[in-house]
Amino acid sequence: MSKWYEETEYSGSNVVYSRIRLSRNWDEHPFPSRMSREERQKAVEVLAEGLRDYAGQDQKGWTYRNFGQMSDLERQSLKERRILNGTAASQKEPGGLLLTENESRSMILCGDDHMRLQLLGKGLKLDELWRQADQIDDWINERFPYAFDDKYGYLTAFPTNVGTGLRACAVLHLPALSRVKKFQSVVADMSRFGTAIRGICGEEGDNYGGFYEISNQRTLGLSEREIVELVTKAALQLNSQENRVRKASLNTQRKDKEDEAYKSYGVLKYARKITEKDARIFLSILMEAEAGGLIHFKRPVSFYHLIWSSKPANLRIGADRPLDQEELDEARAVLIREGLPEISA
Repeated sequence: MSKWYEETEYSGSNVVYSRIRLSRNWDEHPFPSRMSREERQKAVEVLAEGLRDYAGQDQKGWTYRNFGQMSDLERQSLKERRILNGTAASQKEPGGLLLTENESRSMILCGDDHMRLQLLGKGLKLDELWRQADQIDDWINERFPYAFDDKYGYLTAFPTNVGTGLRACAVLHLPALSRVKKFQSVVADMSRFGTAIRGICGEEGDNYGGFYEISNQRTLGLSEREIVELVTKAALQLNSQENRVRKASLNTQRKDKEDEAYKSYGVLKYARKITEKDARIFLSILMEAEAGGLIHFKRPVSFYHLIWSSKPANLRIGADRPLDQEELDEARAVLIREGLPEISA
């Protein structure tokens, strides 16, 4: 089964993917950070066994892995694909991961919280993902009652997640908007509306490629429906602003943008070594150019798949052997050359 991020259907939107994440805790135990190693191990075993029942009904090909059975490299590759967070990727205490075959659904057991459910989907699908997550959440709560307070809502390890425990997120490709001087004022405006924007590939100066994540700032005082609607509205606004800037740029610099796209294609298609930074920049340029009709390919391509697959840990997993930096750059160039289609006439 192909992964969700390998899908190539173009939606006409600059929203690359959506994510719904729920943080939940089992009311029979203290938060994982307050549990002994033995208590965590027992809780993980019971949760994994109980949740396998749901996995069997869901028909999504769920598998379970204990953290102790994962290598550091495997954990890092899962972090690069945004399945594990930083805590789980480096965790030495007992924990586990339930993951579907296409990686669109996952659940971390005894990471920061007892359970962290995550659903991913290409494009702007927050409403659809929330409906699916809500059904899974109800099923789990019937079997593992949640830590819940009538005043504060769901209790979580981090105060910022208390309330609904919901993080709704949309990742957008904003190369044009992020280049204009007013971008910081756009970020500030989103903050005033209760959402936060951050680059997903590093801090502002290192976020090559222009990929940004917008998510809700608050989990307390809003319903789940209100959070989903808030983030959806913000994502649509950013998408609209990005399109306006791109249109203006094409009106005045079309030939320059077209030249930039074909040069980027030439580098990616024929380079024998390429750094992660350069790969991200040139793939972003092609992604923008294809959306603007400046370049056409003989078959559909998922640029985001190429970006994720060409990250260091995933390249090392694919090579099944240690790779030094130069070998990584060579392997990245091979992966992109093979994955990039020919240009249509």
